[in-house]
Amino acid sequence: MNIIRGQPLNLLRLFVFILVAVAAVKLLSSSAKQRYSNDLNSFWEEKKSLESHYQVMRGPEEHAAKLELPQGNGMNQGRHSEDDQTSKDFIKTEMRLVHLDLKGAAPKVTYLEKIFPLLSSLGANGILIEYEDMFPFHGALEILKSSYAYSTEDIDKILHLAEVNSLEVVPLVQTFGHMEYVLKHDKYRHLREMEKYPNSLNPHLPESVSLVKDIVTQVLDRHSKSTWVHIGADEVFHLGDGRESKNWLNQNNGDLGKMFLNHVKEIGNFIIKKYSGIRLILWDDMLRSIKLDTIKESGITEYMSPVIWSYIKDLKTEVIGAELEIERMVASLTPERIHTLRHQVKSLIRKKEHLPNLYFRYDHYSVLCELLPVGIPSLAVCLQTLVHGGFTEIAKKKILETLGFNDINIQENVCVGSGTFPGYDVYQMVYRIHTSLKEDVKRIEDDEAIKGWFTVYHRKHSFGNPYFMERFGNTVQRTCTDWEKFLETFRTTMETIYFSDTVSEWLDVYVNPYMETLITIVKNYDDIIKLNARPKST
Repeated sequence: MNIIRGQPLNLLRLFVFILVAVAAVKLLSSSAKQRYSNDLNSFWEEKKSLESHYQVMRGPEEHAAKLELPQGNGMNQGRHSEDDQTSKDFIKTEMRLVHLDLKGAAPKVTYLEKIFPLLSSLGANGILIEYEDMFPFHGALEILKSSYAYSTEDIDKILHLAEVNSLEVVPLVQTFGHMEYVLKHDKYRHLREMEKYPNSLNPHLPESVSLVKDIVTQVLDRHSKSTWVHIGADEVFHLGDGRESKNWLNQNNGDLGKMFLNHVKEIGNFIIKKYSGIRLILWDDMLRSIKLDTIKESGITEYMSPVIWSYIKDLKTEVIGAELEIERMVASLTPERIHTLRHQVKSLIRKKEHLPNLYFRYDHYSVLCELLPVGIPSLAVCLQTLVHGGFTEIAKKKILETLGFNDINIQENVCVGSGTFPGYDVYQMVYRIHTSLKEDVKRIEDDEAIKGWFTVYHRKHSFGNPYFMERFGNTVQRTCTDWEKFLETFRTTMETIYFSDTVSEWLDVYVNPYMETLITIVKNYDDIIKLNARPKST
């Protein structure tokens, strides 16, 4: 029986990054006056007990939101007109969206074809897709797409796969912050809020707004059946620090919140006018410090809902909700920082500091952090916990049957047995690399014979005593050969899921530094042993 120990079930964000969310609310009144009461405590929804509404939370990589599914037998049935959109809100049906953040380690469509049925069987009923440079932009925007970007045929296939697996597709298009995939290009450098930093857009330039509208249009035009769109708008770093922003603030009483809302409102109004019946969600962090009357006066509460996120271990949605004084919201989670479901599930997954965090890639300048297959067990636990309201025996049984394990222990982060889910071979290989490669190299470097007769100094001056060198020679050569053969298989297996650039990058970051050390030791050994104890070189 194969026991996988220490592989945290909290690994998701190389891609997978679950944004799961839940919020039960009443139907919005058809009257705008009723929808916007003078009571600031209820301007986002009718009054209700926060305790009865918030069940789960988020983190960055994976997120989940509670959205209403379109009425009818299937998903993705297309947008409703304003007249028949009677309850297009966060109500009735709990949506469990798996966030695919494709800025890092985007999988091939052939792997998504295997993963979507798995996600659906585990309880997901939606996919939040953040394409960034993996979208097949065309025309003036073609510069934005990666050389490995999906084709238009790929996008159509992804949407079809989602539909046949009953997964609602919600595209996420960054429109303010996290615009690195756009602003890193010289063509758009002048649109940065701060010329030095590629993170955030300057909202005061007409070209900035026009650019965002063009990006949104190309994405939504290919998602004609989507009834929701996520416009991002989180972590707008340095907003207010640019020259145009400072001038605007000087003329508007320094109201940074209003500056933020003006841009969000302009983009939001553009979307709802161009795409009838669509509804918007956005991350909540930039709203937290904005005055409630400013949010109300902006009018965005009519067609936008905030998605709550936080990186604290136990996310208190009641507290965050009180800060915003809203009652209709979406909350989100990562397996690493999962809050209780009505306080029933505690410390579901424990953070291990020596492991990469849950980001697949934080931005277009950061390192790849994790791989989707490695996070599947964690994702399964989260989804089934949401489905059953806790990590119950029924939930556990479903996970074991679906993933092929014999047992799973949340407290000890242990999966027992050989999995059968798509990508398990990568999961197992990454586990071996993580637990063994570094240790093998360290064991060789700590060998007493190497520390005494084959130090860096010995290798630099090409001398050594064969009598002592032969004590470790076979071990070093065999270890290097075994790892080279293993990694050759690993690369081949990885390339069935990922594009070659992802495979090369992951190896360069997590494997090659150790292999280069090992290969160098072997080469030095082979060269020096042939010298037959020659005196050191000068």
